[in-house]
Amino acid sequence: MLPVARWMMRGVPQAATGAAAATLVPWLFWLGAAITGLVTLRRGLSPALPVIVAAALPAGWWWIRGDVIPLASILLVTLMAVVLRARLRWSETLIIGALAGAVMIQLGIFLPPGGTGPVLEQIRQGSPEVAAMLDEFARQGMNTERLAGLLIGGVTGLVVLLAAVACLALARGWQAGLYNPGGFREEFHALRLAPRELLVLAGVGGAGMVLGLPALGMLLWVPLLVAGIALVHGVIGLKGMNGLWLVAFYVLLITTWPMILIVLLAALIDSFADFRARLGRSD
Repeated sequence: MLPVARWMMRGVPQAATGAAAATLVPWLFWLGAAITGLVTLRRGLSPALPVIVAAALPAGWWWIRGDVIPLASILLVTLMAVVLRARLRWSETLIIGALAGAVMIQLGIFLPPGGTGPVLEQIRQGSPEVAAMLDEFARQGMNTERLAGLLIGGVTGLVVLLAAVACLALARGWQAGLYNPGGFREEFHALRLAPRELLVLAGVGGAGMVLGLPALGMLLWVPLLVAGIALVHGVIGLKGMNGLWLVAFYVLLITTWPMILIVLLAALIDSFADFRARLGRSD
């Protein structure tokens, strides 16, 4: 897709047209978000505004029709692109993105237009077991509609954040391919969370629980997950291992929950141990 990115970067009209057309097509919003991310990374926020607006207009039309994911993804990618361009640190970028996604969940942006009531009714009719579980929660004094809202918002917010991170990575890869070959690989392989950044994540999550804002902590594990994925890429790159190891890793990551927990734990330990630096010295 590098030739497409090269054509987009010829000028604002090409980039704006491509972003708007991609966002208008169902399930191609990620391409529009990646284009806005590329232009923002390369030229900055102000020069990229026409492209952002061009992508946001059809995304806003989708929002009116009940699909908030395209517009939320574009805004999140733009925010993270601005941070990455200014700070040049993926860890800070991911933390800001996770916090922004958590705020969206807390504000109820991802809730269905008619609220959670109709959704709960459909679930009750479709699954007697779930209906009985919801009744039990209600007897215990829990607000089932609020619980359902957090669940729906959390799942949707997670999808949006992961899509935004993937779009930003694609945009950064395009930027590196056009202007700095090999730069994105080196940058991603070096990604890790510093101990102070882990403290920020833990502090925000704890504050959310104390203040009764549980949504603030729902996405804070995503930066750690991405750091763990970067750790695996970095180790495989340092050791010169076959690319099939990465294929096997992603298959396990997608299909098994224990693998996700292992990656999170590895990233947590790596924040203090810095495995890649140790491997580099040993080599």
